[in-house]
Parts: sequence; structure tokens; C-alpha cells
Amino acid sequence: MKEIKLTDSEKDLMEILWDKEKVFMKDILDLYPEPKPAATTVATLLKRMQNKDLVGYTLYGNSREYYPKVAKRDYFKEEMTSMIDRFFNSSVTQFASFFTSNAKMSQKQLKELREIIDQQIKQ
Repeated sequence: MKEIKLTDSEKDLMEILWDKEKVFMKDILDLYPEPKPAATTVATLLKRMQNKDLVGYTLYGNSREYYPKVAKRDYFKEEMTSMIDRFFNSSVTQFASFFTSNAKMSQKQLKELREIIDQQIKQ
């Protein structure tokens, strides 16, 4: 999979698309919190994201129904891999050590994490 880079504005728009799966421009605008961006701003974002092959659309007359072409899970997987590569020298172990010591996790959360890791080891 090629690296996916989204600006904050693009991430906000993708969250709407991931949540709704298929949505028309009018509905996208309605789903933004106040202050809502201009329709031209959203149209520009959508065009830019189509050029990145992240968003597609189906044409119904003059209306376009937009949909994400990349799954949220795939995007976040790529983001996490990129972050681990940049900040932890591609070491998941270093990341896990940093995360568990700095996330102020409760004993219960640490035990749940250990159970997840143990389950992965069994598989």
C-alpha cells in the first residue's frame, strides 16, 4: 500500500466519509460542526482527495455521491507504522515500552493489554 498522507482538513472530511460510507455534498456540509466550511472549500478538498485516489463518487444526474476508497483501518495502520518508523526506529518494542510507561495506564488496562498480547502469541 502506498503511503497515505492527509492534512487535518482532509482527515476531518474522511471521518465523515468513513462514518457515512456514502454521502452527497449537501449532507457533508450539514455534518460539519459550526463554523461550517464553505462549499467551495469542501469541493476543493474532495477534488484533491480524488486526485490522491482516496475518494470516489457515483454520479446521479448532476449530483455526486462520495465514498471513501481507503478503509479507516488501513489508514490508521499506515499512520501508526509511519509514526513507529519515524519516532521509534521501526521498533514496535520501543513504541510499546514508551506507550505503556507514558500513557498512565491503570493496572486493569495493563492486564487487558497483556491479555491481548498473549492472545496474539497463541495465534
